[in-house]
Amino acid sequence: MSQKSRGSRREFIRNSSLLVAGGAVVASQLNIARAAHAYGSDVVKVGLIGCGGRGTGAAAHAMNTNGPIKLHAVADAFANKITAGLRGLGSEYKDKIDVPQERQFAGLDGYKQVLASDVDVVILATPPGFRPVHFEAAVQAGKHIFMEKPVAVDPAGVRRVIAANRIAKEKNLAVAVGLQRRHEPRYQETIKRLQDGMIGDINFTRAYWNGAGVWVRSRKPNESEMDYQLRNWYYFNWLCGDHIVEQHIHNLDVINWLKNGYPVDAQGQGGRQVRTGIDHGEIYDHHMIEYTYADGSKMLSQCRHIQGCWGSVSEHAHGSKGNCDIGGARIVDTRGNDLWSYGQGGGDGHQQEHHDLFADLRKGNIPNEGDYAAYSSMTAILGRLASYSGKAISWNEALNSQVVVSPIDTIQNLTDTPPTLPDKDGRYPIAMPGTTKVI
Repeated sequence: MSQKSRGSRREFIRNSSLLVAGGAVVASQLNIARAAHAYGSDVVKVGLIGCGGRGTGAAAHAMNTNGPIKLHAVADAFANKITAGLRGLGSEYKDKIDVPQERQFAGLDGYKQVLASDVDVVILATPPGFRPVHFEAAVQAGKHIFMEKPVAVDPAGVRRVIAANRIAKEKNLAVAVGLQRRHEPRYQETIKRLQDGMIGDINFTRAYWNGAGVWVRSRKPNESEMDYQLRNWYYFNWLCGDHIVEQHIHNLDVINWLKNGYPVDAQGQGGRQVRTGIDHGEIYDHHMIEYTYADGSKMLSQCRHIQGCWGSVSEHAHGSKGNCDIGGARIVDTRGNDLWSYGQGGGDGHQQEHHDLFADLRKGNIPNEGDYAAYSSMTAILGRLASYSGKAISWNEALNSQVVVSPIDTIQNLTDTPPTLPDKDGRYPIAMPGTTKVI
């Protein structure tokens, strides 16, 4: 097709009011037709919702992909984050950014304006508590979607994402999720060999994200409670879900991928050993979870944010014929002798996941990663529920829980009241195993 023909076809898909069989084409049919379009050498317009470090990083990775692309519209709760994000991206991607002031939307409802604009793909990278609402709205608007993990912070949010993803499939909308290990050749090759039986029956797995922790942002003078929590979002469950959900999900997802399934129950423990300040909100600094899968095999999950301790971000599998360092892409027999290793390279999943998404869209392929992302998010949430309660909890009990951690539909403006509030001493409620209700 000529460039003129491609452009004409694209305009037809977006704006056509042709009659079909004597009746007007309904909006849902137009959405399906538009979603199935192969972008080829067309300029793909990208909208960014959430201009923090991960959001601008994802936008940069998108602009690194092959073919013409433009960052077209952006939104963030805070105007200064928009300004800083665009300034940072502009130093390297000036020719790929076309975001005038009228397409910069500040406020908690800014995502609606991005979705109402003429973007083809939207990047959802706000704090994860907002993800279910933003995902639903993006699907309703007929946009292709890249969303960061996790996709929810409580079971109610997971259920919403699963339901919205069914509609995304009906509309032929691409849904990609930032669980980038699934796009790395070293992980892909390792998982394939394990699933092909290289170490026999896998009866035990381990997953770790142990490190020193992440940033913390102290309250500023005269800052509202909502502003403070949004800027220090990592430490509030309605926004983050605790670090077992926000961060450790990567390792848990690898084990789910390997097992081609999800745990049937979990029990565990956790607490706050060093993360005890007011600015540390309500989350724990360590979790230790024992998950059980349907085949009876166990996974030991450990995540910790404490300086000076043993650190590891890795996944491991143990089978009847050998063992595997999955992230290290190395397999040994039961005596520790090397059987296979990938060697160097094969990583950089943060970039590869965008190469894969945009290559698919330009070919007319429609990938969908929404379901496994939702279930791996639920796996991490199940672990938090087990450690917060100190009880053994089944998958079905957790997934069907009516306890809402993030009542996100009630949060519309920066002047609203957050669902978690401090006491008279400025401290937030902390889960107490044995007494805290989680389901």
